Amino acid sequence: MKQRVSGLLAALFLLGQLAGCANMDETQRTTGTGAAVGAVAGALLGGVTGAGHKGRSAATGAAIGAALGAGGGYLWSRHMQEQKAAMEQATQGTGIGVTQTADNQLKLDIPSDLSFDSGRYDVKPAMHPVLDRFATTLNQNPVTTVRIVGHTDNIGSDALNNPLSVNRAAATRDYLVSRGVAGNRISIDGRGEHEPVADNATVAGRAKNRRVEIFVAEAPKS
Repeated sequence: MKQRVSGLLAALFLLGQLAGCANMDETQRTTGTGAAVGAVAGALLGGVTGAGHKGRSAATGAAIGAALGAGGGYLWSRHMQEQKAAMEQATQGTGIGVTQTADNQLKLDIPSDLSFDSGRYDVKPAMHPVLDRFATTLNQNPVTTVRIVGHTDNIGSDALNNPLSVNRAAATRDYLVSRGVAGNRISIDGRGEHEPVADNATVAGRAKNRRVEIFVAEAPKS
């Protein structure tokens, strides 16, 4: 019981420290918060399981949880934060979403009105400046990997939409490769109409569903 309380107190102290650190940058805050949340979960896990397993304590659980929470799946480094800031600047006013995912990937959500004409997969000229800037940030951060996923609305059959979504991802990849990004860093996928983010019953919803998503990840060093 004492160990459980000790672990929880340590985790809550870490959360309190984070809350008081107004001078932390976003990378530090993201990693630290993940560690704190993981620590709380680990402490609780340790308290629950410790009674039936010798040597396991809430403090140990908190330490394990902190390590997992700080990792978040991928590494959100200073370079990733700088790349996010650069893409936010490059895409300002374009309608492209630039976000950090829960597992520390950089995500670009590119709507079809900027990227592709209806039923086509050749990259529109309006998208070239954005991809040019994106390619530059990728070449400056060669340790990252890229995953490009194409999507369509529900107009047409799977026989049409599935290859169309893959071809849109492939066209985006090919453009980045033409700007010097190594092809072996990029994987592609197409989901057709099967992962909508809006209602396909409306024109506006279908437009949102026709999109390309680009994910950039930096794996933790082993």
